[in-house]
Amino acid sequence: MTALESARVRQPSRKPAAPAPTLRYVRQLALEHGPLVAGCDEVGRGALAGPVSVGVVVVDARRVRTRTVLRDSKLLTPEKRVELLPLVRSWGVASAVGHASADEIDAYGLMEALRLAGTRALAEIASAGVFPDVVHLDGNYDWLGRAGQGALFGDAAAPPLTPVRTMIKADLKCQAVAAASILAKVERDTIMTQLGSEDRRYGWAVNKGYATPEHRAALLAFGPTAWHRRSWNLEGGAGLLEDDGKMEL
Repeated sequence: MTALESARVRQPSRKPAAPAPTLRYVRQLALEHGPLVAGCDEVGRGALAGPVSVGVVVVDARRVRTRTVLRDSKLLTPEKRVELLPLVRSWGVASAVGHASADEIDAYGLMEALRLAGTRALAEIASAGVFPDVVHLDGNYDWLGRAGQGALFGDAAAPPLTPVRTMIKADLKCQAVAAASILAKVERDTIMTQLGSEDRRYGWAVNKGYATPEHRAALLAFGPTAWHRRSWNLEGGAGLLEDDGKMEL
């Protein structure tokens, strides 16, 4: 075996980079439902503390331009997400982030809290006079529309009549959903950083409320706060991760 062949054997294989998200699905949904397509994604589902946050970015398929820099927020550094925020806000015709608190998660359950956060984001967009024709939602379960079920929290936050189309890993495939993930992640991280500066015991400025070893140790030492999801098994929080098995820090 030559030296070159030996080096090739020792070199670890690299996974090919995932293709960048595109506007393909925005245009496809626009043909089926209408030009105003809302990308929608959530963050904070697997955290032990803090809100769940839902970002919505509405684009007009008739004139939106591709932005190849957009990626799922988990693939970007915190600095890059903040850098892209002005582009995300100016790229869409409307955008918003809705939140549901730890108390609301405890009271209604996680799926209803996600829907509450999502409908708050859509209500903010509607107040600006923008009504999307369809929502493109990351994942395989429609927690936003819940198949037309009535909400536990009353008519004021009733599920949208807008059609919802789900797609697994839509944040990796659709630029509108990737943009929504960036928007939600930056806003929720800002909230958790502020809470962490007010109470430094749990390391929220770093872990953003997720179940890191340091966070779990602080829970054992100090107990939960008003910002913790008290209905959860907080001491056993090691298994409470994001859908893809990674903490979204």
